[in-house]
Amino acid sequence: MTKTLYTATAVATGDGRNGHIQSSDQVLDLDVRMPTELGGPGGATNPEQLFAAGYAACFHSALRLVAKGQGADVEESEVVADVSLLPTEAGGFQLAVGLEVTLPRVEREAAERLVEQAHQVCPYSNATRGNVEVTLTVA
Repeated sequence: MTKTLYTATAVATGDGRNGHIQSSDQVLDLDVRMPTELGGPGGATNPEQLFAAGYAACFHSALRLVAKGQGADVEESEVVADVSLLPTEAGGFQLAVGLEVTLPRVEREAAERLVEQAHQVCPYSNATRGNVEVTLTVA
């Protein structure tokens, strides 16, 4: 049996994408709105932005972890996550993710190896692997 390290809990209320979300510790307490690009009112965050923020932070942490193990200098590093909502042929929706990593103090070939290793460590990458197209780019 695997030991649980941490569990995050959040509740969505209201009208789904035009509702409200709150974490169990109430640190996250936000309205959500469908973006104007999808015909919604905008003016608040949305699930794709939240996923992008979480993935960027998680991947950056994984990157720093693997870099530390190799003695790589990751000061001034940055991870930008683009999360796209795409229609499926069956009439549903799916996500695609682009991760752009900047490692200004690491030579390109070494940076590419670090990014690939982080992709194997990151919980978001492991959760999406085989289900969500994730494109990795070293800037």
